[in-house]
Amino acid sequence: MYALDNVSLACTQGNVLALLGESGSGKSTVLRVLTGLVQPDDGEALIAGVRLTSVTSPRETLESLRLSIGYVIQEGGLFPHLSAKENVLLTARHQKYPARQIQQRLQELLAMMQLPDDILRRYPTELSGGQRQRIALMRALMLKPDVLLLDEPFSALDPLIRRDLQRDVLAIIRSLGVTTMLVTHDVPEAQMFTRAEGDMLAVMRFGRVVQQGTFAALASAPANDFVRDFLSIGAVL
Repeated sequence: MYALDNVSLACTQGNVLALLGESGSGKSTVLRVLTGLVQPDDGEALIAGVRLTSVTSPRETLESLRLSIGYVIQEGGLFPHLSAKENVLLTARHQKYPARQIQQRLQELLAMMQLPDDILRRYPTELSGGQRQRIALMRALMLKPDVLLLDEPFSALDPLIRRDLQRDVLAIIRSLGVTTMLVTHDVPEAQMFTRAEGDMLAVMRFGRVVQQGTFAALASAPANDFVRDFLSIGAVL
């Protein structure tokens, strides 16, 4: 069995593509290919029409593409030995951004995430689950990426915190117009994030894309019993 088998996906600029499916269906592997963490045995991944593959692209092109991608994983993936501020500023400092520019962006992100300044002094173990995810999102958005990859960023949160963060993140995505790929196994979450014109949903199973289109199209004309049964679980129609 392949991790990904003949997968073909596209997300239009400024829209959301939600990858929906069971655990182990290949959803997260798609994001790892897009970040260059996994090299496909065949085929290619493109960001804004530029190939993301070390074989055909110069090193500086790959680095430039990766800097244009924000990536948030489950539970945030914050470095425990770094403060919240140090986590957020990792890439900006590595790229030697001017201190004034960094501080201005930091304040913008705090306002977006509705967080107080003093939270930046805390370490990940001193933050709640929702706060850790907001800090992880700040880190992902620090360099104003063109593409945002979200790998089940809400799955480990309590229901009320999860709902509030989902709403806030969706509002931020829409206001920034950032192209977003969301990995989830939660049907209402996928439905919530793909309501705008141009948003798409792809259902995956066993490393393959079973069906893709708008949520309404998949719900009204599922490709097979798996899609029908999966979408019927918790869908808000």
